[in-house]
Amino acid sequence: MRKVYKFILLFIAASWLTGHVSAQVIPPPTTEQEKPASIDVNLENIFNQKVPHKYKVAAVTVAGNQYFDAALLTSIANINVGDEITIPGGDNFSKAINNLWKQNYFSNVEIYITQLQGSNISLEIAVTERPRLSTFTFKGITKSQGEDLTPKVGLVRGRIITENNRRSAVEAIEKYFAEKGYRGVKTDIQETKDPKADNSVIMTLVVTKGNKVKISDINFTGNNVPGSRLEKQMKGTKEMTRLTVHPPKDTLGGAISGNHLTFSDYLRHTGFLSFTQTKELLDPYVRLKLLSSAKFSQKKYDEDKEKILEYYNSLGYRDATIVSDTQYYNSKGNLNIKIKVNEGHKYYFGNITWRGNTKYSDSILATILGIQKGDTYDLDLLNKKLGKTMSPEGGDISGLYMDDGYLFFHSEAVESAVYNDTIDHEIRIVEGPQATLKNIRIAGNEKTKEHVIRRELRTIPGEKFSRSDIIRSTRELAQLNFFNQEKINPGVVPNAEDGTVDINWTVEEKSSDQLELSAGWGGGIGLTGTLGVTFNNFSINNIFSKKAWDPLPTGDGQKLSVRFQSNGKAFRSYNVSFTEPWLGGKKRNSLTVSLYDTKYRNGIYNGYTGYYDYTEGDSYIETSGVGISLGKQLKWPDDFFSLVTSLNYTRYVLKDYAIFQGFSNGVSNNFNVKVALQRSSVNQPIFPSNGSTFLLSGQFTPPYSLFDKNKATSKNPYELVEYHKWRFNGEWYVPIGKPSGAERNKQFVLKAAVKYGYIGRYNNKLEISPFERFQLGDAGLSNNFALLGYDIIAQRGYPVYETSNPKVNPDQQSASRFFTMFNKYTLEMRYPLSLNPSSTIFALGFFEAANGWYSFKDYNPFKLRRSVGVGMRFYLPMFGLLGFDYGIGLDRYTPGGGIKDAARFTFMLGYEPE
Repeated sequence: MRKVYKFILLFIAASWLTGHVSAQVIPPPTTEQEKPASIDVNLENIFNQKVPHKYKVAAVTVAGNQYFDAALLTSIANINVGDEITIPGGDNFSKAINNLWKQNYFSNVEIYITQLQGSNISLEIAVTERPRLSTFTFKGITKSQGEDLTPKVGLVRGRIITENNRRSAVEAIEKYFAEKGYRGVKTDIQETKDPKADNSVIMTLVVTKGNKVKISDINFTGNNVPGSRLEKQMKGTKEMTRLTVHPPKDTLGGAISGNHLTFSDYLRHTGFLSFTQTKELLDPYVRLKLLSSAKFSQKKYDEDKEKILEYYNSLGYRDATIVSDTQYYNSKGNLNIKIKVNEGHKYYFGNITWRGNTKYSDSILATILGIQKGDTYDLDLLNKKLGKTMSPEGGDISGLYMDDGYLFFHSEAVESAVYNDTIDHEIRIVEGPQATLKNIRIAGNEKTKEHVIRRELRTIPGEKFSRSDIIRSTRELAQLNFFNQEKINPGVVPNAEDGTVDINWTVEEKSSDQLELSAGWGGGIGLTGTLGVTFNNFSINNIFSKKAWDPLPTGDGQKLSVRFQSNGKAFRSYNVSFTEPWLGGKKRNSLTVSLYDTKYRNGIYNGYTGYYDYTEGDSYIETSGVGISLGKQLKWPDDFFSLVTSLNYTRYVLKDYAIFQGFSNGVSNNFNVKVALQRSSVNQPIFPSNGSTFLLSGQFTPPYSLFDKNKATSKNPYELVEYHKWRFNGEWYVPIGKPSGAERNKQFVLKAAVKYGYIGRYNNKLEISPFERFQLGDAGLSNNFALLGYDIIAQRGYPVYETSNPKVNPDQQSASRFFTMFNKYTLEMRYPLSLNPSSTIFALGFFEAANGWYSFKDYNPFKLRRSVGVGMRFYLPMFGLLGFDYGIGLDRYTPGGGIKDAARFTFMLGYEPE
């Protein structure tokens, strides 16, 4: 038995440490019988010395450690063999205990002096390790909620459990459920020893969620601005829907919750029939908030309070503050929020003076600023007009200077005087030197060749810096559809020393090729299928290079499309097209070549077999054609315009296939020239959020009948088809609202569109061409009359119609006549659900009105078929567009009939029909 007497030396921890550590010295036994036979008197009295002595550490051992290496703990304690320790009075032991305690790995730390020989002492560091987590489970919640919480609580099996771990787990659980509307969540942590592992515990987190809490009422006090307008600014904090005859009581006062009027107050009010007053009267009983969530989120609530103050500032109340906000529960257990505001005075703009401007006069700057004396004070508007808040549309002072090379331009609005309710400003301008572009670098492109990107850029070395050129270059790169449009970044690096600027463009490539593949069996036809591929970044220059086939030569920005479709013996179609967007490589002149061949046969249905029988004598129509077009970007009126001229030839072969007034056999040839003037300023090709597109086109065949007087009476007057055809399309995209933060790219977009079409003839004795007419209705996916060159004008909520009267059943109309003119109007409200380049998804609601006519005599622009509905669009890089619409034809609805009789579900694949 070792002759050892242990003196416990403990570090007196700060108040934040747990009570496992305390300062104590075990007193020596008081009688000789209690003393060990071999006690060392010098060791016993080592702390009772009046004069401190220095001792040398002869040995250090560690006890109690199970998982930690002894040498590691000795190193952390910083007590080593050979160290000198002063006893009493030294702080070596307290520092050692503190060093080990700070690791949070131990529940107790002690240091013993085990032996004293002269001036040499031996030490023992005794530690008690905290238990380790064997496993943890959740109780009181669903399995899916547990799976969501597992990575959030921060618990890791096999690691030591600390109080911080426990607190973090509880906070994570409360935060998770608070975001789901549970505000009274309680978490109890139960720990039991794991019989299978030493010093390990099994943790059970018992969660009591309570009831989900919704926001019942949001009330404002101290406000002159209507509370309804303030509440509209709160995008993430909304009241719940209510429909009840027993409204909840306010637990703070017993009255009915919410802002409300009594019926007598409502009648006494001079505008008691107004919508606002009526809504306030009914609010405790009827409130419709069908598209908003009433969950309470503290983070969103804090953001919404800032939005309220921003709104006050925009109204001129620059001193507005939120004095207090109170959250409490009403009689039904839902949350009420009461916000007290102090609006302060309303301010107005006074005199605005300019200082430091030499490039532009005061009058020009004042005109662009657009703020007049007496306008309501709005600091955000002032900063926006100065260009401190960047906007793509420009029209601000900063944009005026930066478009002329003044990259180092700076402006500051200083309040020069405040009197009564008016604020004068002095705008101080530092113009700086004009900057020129120096180095233009491109990074991030792996497949797309650099010259394809560089030719789209308007930032050219040696030219003056221009902010609008950067914005336009970003748009052009996005229009290529080769890159993630959210990650196109022009890195502007100014060089103030030499007055130049470098532009470091970075892009992130995405897949833009598309595959169309489908197959089926049935319908009395047999095997059907479609195979189509579109390569949007093709390289025909490398088609004979083996190294470039990975799996196809890419990178030159060309487009190659191949499509084959077959419905057994009934139908087959081949289409091939190729586009070079920069013919010659120096100018934006596009070249497109296309070939196609399509054949449709009429079979005889066999009732015994359930299939259609086809023979060599069946009737059919075959369409073959070739087209070549050349596009040129214009510089006037602006460079958003382009002119496309195309030369087309189509050959129609008909055998017992009646399409127009007895014309069922023969060959028709359609030679035509099409000229299209178009302008596009949309910012993105897939989900435009601003800009517009316009198209005005004319399509002409030679006037054969002017040279052949007998053409109208000939056996086949359509051997050489003649017509002139006109089209106009216009689309506008307008962003709605002012998104901010993480939702800055997610906002409603209003799309408005108009379309007109007309086909005419040169000779009144000759009927208008049966080809190239207009087909209206449905979605254009399964319309055989596209073989005749018809323009497919879709209308959701209606089948393909062939009469101007929507009440007439289209199935009772002859298929031989289609429209020679049409009008169509569309309004769509769109909202993006995902702008990820791997899947762009947006929802929409629409209103459409359209109709077609056979002649000007029948034309009535106010007689339109109307429809409303909702839809979804999915843009997947590999498959292109997938679209679904549910439309209700308002003019198809009949008294006594149901909505389903007037509704149609429309599916679209690959492209958006007109």
